[in-house]
Amino acid sequence: MMGQHTRSESLFYYFRLEDQVPENHLLRLVDKHINFGFVRDRLKDSYSETGRPFIDPELLLRILLTGYLYGVSSERKLVEELRMHLAWRWFTGLGFDQEIPNHSTFSKNRHGRFQESKVFEQLFEEVVAQCLSVGLVRRDQLSVDGTFVEANASRESRIPREQLAEAAQVNRTVREYLAELEILNPVEEPTHNQDKVSTTDPDSTYATKGDTPARMGYYNNYLIDNDSCIVVGVQATGARLSEESRAAEDMIARFTQWQGRKPQSIAADASYGNGQFLQWLMDREIKPYMPTRDAVGRTRSLLYGPESFTYLPDSNSYICPAGKLLNYGGRNERNRTFGYIGTRKKCGPCEQRSQCTTGPFRYLAIHMNETARQRARDLRTTPEFAQAQRQRKKVEALFAELKSHSNIGLHRLRLRRLKFIREQFFLAATAQNIKRLVRFLNRPTMSPVPATS
Repeated sequence: MMGQHTRSESLFYYFRLEDQVPENHLLRLVDKHINFGFVRDRLKDSYSETGRPFIDPELLLRILLTGYLYGVSSERKLVEELRMHLAWRWFTGLGFDQEIPNHSTFSKNRHGRFQESKVFEQLFEEVVAQCLSVGLVRRDQLSVDGTFVEANASRESRIPREQLAEAAQVNRTVREYLAELEILNPVEEPTHNQDKVSTTDPDSTYATKGDTPARMGYYNNYLIDNDSCIVVGVQATGARLSEESRAAEDMIARFTQWQGRKPQSIAADASYGNGQFLQWLMDREIKPYMPTRDAVGRTRSLLYGPESFTYLPDSNSYICPAGKLLNYGGRNERNRTFGYIGTRKKCGPCEQRSQCTTGPFRYLAIHMNETARQRARDLRTTPEFAQAQRQRKKVEALFAELKSHSNIGLHRLRLRRLKFIREQFFLAATAQNIKRLVRFLNRPTMSPVPATS
């Protein structure tokens, strides 16, 4: 006969949390391979020797990291989920008879001890260092890119900059923002100079990337190892294209100083192919595998390009393909170019004029960093360039994982102000690296097959 299950509840249950977590569970692997003990040493000076004991900072860090590993960025929801998940309780060390910290505890520590001591940045570096020590990261071929992440602010919250002083009388966030601007701290420079500023998050920028509508947001910049897809550099910036190259320089410089050696190459998309960044890479003998900004115009134009002209360093002039002289005509600071000009007398009767210019005479604009740009163009024809561009797409996969609801879930920021946005980006990158690291460390080892005669 058909049985019927009747719900029943015992007064007591006897079991160990340890026995309920499978050996191959993500959190068990994280607990096995990642050491979080550094957080106590980092924060010991922030706690008093007397008074009531504070909540263990390692416990708070484990709880926050669990949220990022499973795409729960809301601390209220994280506390609710923690009450129900056995594996989460086991990983954090919280038994059923222990109280879960209130969600406000995370905010107090994040705005205080954690933010001041840069715990999240150190956790990121600890995980990257472990990836390096086990041979997961090769360090030679890197890629860089940035993605737009929507801020926790709406475009309707923007007001004209000249109205900020009035808004500061009733808005604490605006008061703090204006006070920071008065200090003129170069480390915390304004992320934008737009005419309108959000009263909800003054650091956020009204911008867009790609074909999406303009929104308030930031750029999350990643520097990754091409072979392993491990993030080795993270930087939060305002949502401006000019910030991407600057962030790339900072991340590469930090990684080079940390490792004691520079990478061999950097792959990126065309937005990084500007003269200043290419020159910066050339000065450090790093190969730039990226299209130059003028690549489209050069390939589509039917006229002679700068490569068709010959430079004469003694007279600082150029010779055109027809043998005519173009004299130096000054510099354009806005476009960062030097101008070289022909004359109506020379260019007018020239038989090659239709192939050279559509005007009465040729004006040749040479970028101030033309040598570095030409070096990048030459590399574009190599097989290594094609390989690096294929590897570069791994950054885009990481950004898709970052914003996916089923992974990190950081499609929209929860915190506000640049200094707190940084910690979200560091925790998200750490969670992504940890998943790859524990998978690498837990890969099955192949036993040698005995030779047969």
